[in-house]
Amino acid sequence: MLLQVFNRGNFSEGHFDEAPNNNIVFKEKPNNMGIFLGIVQKYNHSKGHVTVKLTDTIDIGDTISLERETGTYTISEIMKKNKNVKETHIDDTVTIGRMKGNIKSGDKIYKLSSKKLSNYAIESYSKENKKIYLDAKISIKKNKPISINVKSSFQLPKEYSKMNVKCELSDNVPVEAKNQPLVAENVILQLTKTNNTPYQFKHIQIDLDDNLFLPKNVINELRRTALQKVEEYVIKNITRKPKNLKIPHVNSRTRNAKKINNPDISVLLNIINKSYDYQNLTKDINNIYIPLKYFSEKSYETIIKKLTENFNIYVYIPTVVKVNYRNLLVSRIDKTLEKFKIKGFVVSNIGNLELLEKTQINLNDFELIGNYTLNVCNTQTIGKLKALGINKFTNSPELDKQTLSYLCDCSILKKELIVYGKLPLMNIRYCLLGKTNLCYPECESKCNSIHNYYLKDRLQMKFRVIPDNIQTVTTIYNSKTLSILYDDFAVNSIRIDILDETIDEINNIIDTVKIHKRFEGSDYTNGNLNREI
Repeated sequence: MLLQVFNRGNFSEGHFDEAPNNNIVFKEKPNNMGIFLGIVQKYNHSKGHVTVKLTDTIDIGDTISLERETGTYTISEIMKKNKNVKETHIDDTVTIGRMKGNIKSGDKIYKLSSKKLSNYAIESYSKENKKIYLDAKISIKKNKPISINVKSSFQLPKEYSKMNVKCELSDNVPVEAKNQPLVAENVILQLTKTNNTPYQFKHIQIDLDDNLFLPKNVINELRRTALQKVEEYVIKNITRKPKNLKIPHVNSRTRNAKKINNPDISVLLNIINKSYDYQNLTKDINNIYIPLKYFSEKSYETIIKKLTENFNIYVYIPTVVKVNYRNLLVSRIDKTLEKFKIKGFVVSNIGNLELLEKTQINLNDFELIGNYTLNVCNTQTIGKLKALGINKFTNSPELDKQTLSYLCDCSILKKELIVYGKLPLMNIRYCLLGKTNLCYPECESKCNSIHNYYLKDRLQMKFRVIPDNIQTVTTIYNSKTLSILYDDFAVNSIRIDILDETIDEINNIIDTVKIHKRFEGSDYTNGNLNREI
């Protein structure tokens, strides 16, 4: 049933298995695969008749697809031995009509949807299935009006615990039975017919005198009256109350931050190229962020040490930190601090702070910068980050101009703004090159080659793909480069994200940004700056 509702090439075990999973991504089709129905045995082009031996049942109203066709067909006619039929069985050879298109013998047929299954699903959610349990005590006594006392069952939330609904039918007094006296089991049967109401009697206690009679409609009326009073009680007494959020007061001291004409320049080197001479970087750069993985590889030691001579160096912790990166950070941070002069850390999620605390280093000795992935959207978050020890936060590139201005006007923390760079669109636990979710010995290790890799969409836009063989997490970058002006924002530093740019291109970017210009053209975007979010 689940396969029929939606599947891309059957099901996968996901990431639970410790072995590499090559089936986690279905490469043949991006949408619903459906269920395999069989192979076209014969196709009558003039009549549009397709003959197939069924590997699954079909019905009138089902939708099917064929491998050469992009569209779908709704089955309106099924024939078996030249007779129209409404139902089929597995292994039946049937003719389906009438379908026109690029259809040939040998084509695979798939059932995309089942009308029976769809109707079953609609029926399951079109009526109320959840029940609120009630306890009842009904009194049927000689010469007295019948009455009922309804309380909440033990399974109800505590808000119902005080409910005690009482009602009686004053005009309905039991009479002495002539033929068939009331039986407790029949009374219970009548009371439990709550049907489509959200209520159900869990326990019913009956105080019934012998040899009495009441028409069935009286018991039904008692039930309806009792449930109506329960409904009235619920509406009147049980409501959801919103939580009172204490929004911190932002006064004149924490608003209207002063604009800095020449903010610091920070550069994130997503990739360090061993063939580049980073000594030729412009000295206008103040801070350089280097991804964590480079500090553990000896072949990059010389480059990083030279960079520390001219710039403030920060360890850039990735957004996704799995076991290998956790071990890398916790076990080697002491050696990293011994080898390199580190100014601080860029933390990409709250978990990064917990990891740094496990290293036993004194975080007060380092500057902590909150990455844009912390998604700061209000002053409450800024205040919380300050309490956690963050010294500066990076504004999210997904924000619009109004929200950015609001956050930059707050002087609780220092602010940074990304003004240039290709930004990550997605992190996935899957290597598109090795076609697996974990590295394996037989892999060709294309991730270590000098080549660049891209995903190309239907508009021929190219999205840079960066694999990471430390934890098999791939980052997919935007096809367009963000380029915005920072003039309208009171920020302490501006950030430039570098991916494949050369040293000369990096220096040109910094020169352009310094003179308060942005890059124009179809290859660039200003993100959500001028959009409402």
